Amino acid sequence: MTKIEKIFANNKEWVAGKLNKDPSYFDNLSKGQTPEFLYIGCSDSRVTAEDLMGVQPGEVFIHRNIANMVISIDLNAMSVLNYAVRHLKVNHIIVCGHYECGGVKAAMQSKDLGLLNPWLRNIRDVYRLHKDELKSITDEGKRYNRLIELNVQEQCVNLIKTAAVQQANKERGLQVHGWVFDIHTGKLIDLKINFPEILESIMEIYKLD
Repeated sequence: MTKIEKIFANNKEWVAGKLNKDPSYFDNLSKGQTPEFLYIGCSDSRVTAEDLMGVQPGEVFIHRNIANMVISIDLNAMSVLNYAVRHLKVNHIIVCGHYECGGVKAAMQSKDLGLLNPWLRNIRDVYRLHKDELKSITDEGKRYNRLIELNVQEQCVNLIKTAAVQQANKERGLQVHGWVFDIHTGKLIDLKINFPEILESIMEIYKLD
């Protein structure tokens, strides 16, 4: 059996297992979605949102890209965000990074990475914003992990800058969360980001009526 054939065999088993537990499973699934969460994570093949969170299909709207970025001119990310917030009416948005992130590691290298350069430049901008803190960390591994955490923080801030998030926060209390998945232990870590403190000095610029 080829690897592709194995996938279809796995799917057949999955369908049978779902129907065995609930004969109406797919009928109910086809009726629509009302997810409570939008999850923005990394495309890394080792990090799957549903498994990490222990959720079922229909419970989380998911967007993934290299290094879990939220970039204002990325029409893909902005389309997902606006659909999730304004149409699906999610109440929580999670940006979840992970330790051992290849995208963040690549951004820390002084190398020409071709097409990846403009994407990774956004992570380098995160490094520039927090250069003093990061340079004070002498252990390279700890500095790398801290940049991963700070990248999550900055992507959360990028979310809060958007009109969709500001409006939903005002109307129904939508919340933004910054998490990291520790790939060494399997644990999700809530970074408990102090958004009011971080945003205090910049929201006069980014606040939208």
